Amino acid sequence: MLTKQHLWRRTPPAIFPVALGFMGLSLAWRSASDVLAIPHEIGNLMLGASTAYFLFFAVSFIAKILARPSVVLDDLKTPPARAGVAAFPMSIMLLAGVLLPLEVRVPLVWWTGVGVYYIATGLVSWSIYKGGAEARKFSPFQYLAFVGPIVGPIAGIPLGYDTTSFWLAIAAMIPYIAITLGYGVRLTKIRPPMPLRPSLAIVLAPTSLFALAFGGLEIEWAFILFYWMSVALAVAMLIFSMWLTEGGFTPIWGSFTFPLASFINLNIYAIGEGVGIVATAGMFAGFIIGTPLILYIVWMVSKDWIKGDLSKKTGAAMA
Repeated sequence: MLTKQHLWRRTPPAIFPVALGFMGLSLAWRSASDVLAIPHEIGNLMLGASTAYFLFFAVSFIAKILARPSVVLDDLKTPPARAGVAAFPMSIMLLAGVLLPLEVRVPLVWWTGVGVYYIATGLVSWSIYKGGAEARKFSPFQYLAFVGPIVGPIAGIPLGYDTTSFWLAIAAMIPYIAITLGYGVRLTKIRPPMPLRPSLAIVLAPTSLFALAFGGLEIEWAFILFYWMSVALAVAMLIFSMWLTEGGFTPIWGSFTFPLASFINLNIYAIGEGVGIVATAGMFAGFIIGTPLILYIVWMVSKDWIKGDLSKKTGAAMA
């Protein structure tokens, strides 16, 4: 029997997309203090809480792997779990960005995230190959597994790794195009079942992050293109929000967290770039919708984890 004292043995990868969104929201609140009359301390407190949240589960997940290394392969049997495993190193990359506003520059954290991400991508690719034809079908969860390097430029550019950040963006662009086209064609034939509908929101995350990356790299035309694509996707999400959430809360709602956080951060950046009223409206709408929703999801998945239900619901393997 898995006791509460040994919950770490079944730490679910599904927690990491939520941690990614929580840290992204905290970054947005910290950055918003530069464009709004709000105290820096709000963002700093959230950064502290979200960092502790991620580190707690990161340590638990690493302990689980050390206890039985093959447990990672067991965790990679479903698309949501593959996305969760990929979100772990993405969160490490973002952690470097979280530390920057606190005037802590930790290049090693960033490089660790990049390196571990490509290890995770290799494992995900292997699991998809071994999983047969069904596992090879396009899904939104694949954005995390293959487009995740686009998180890298968030901290990479401020750290001075402009060239590396550029190539990370290009490396992410190829699977982004392939997954978007492939899943788009699949959607014309079959709609996702009700519990998986929230996963459709994932596409907003890489689209927003491409805009942020190209903005930071001063590739203006690409920034403008991806910014307006992000706005269009966010409006579509808002229009279809009732349909996306019709099935009620499940751990798949974690798919809302990091896309919303990415979109808020993008609009804060866009305000500084002079985009104007659209960016301001996007920022306020993102905060009004995203803050309570993301915090609610953090609360719900944490409660499920404490009760041991999150691991069962997401099929997490046990060390």
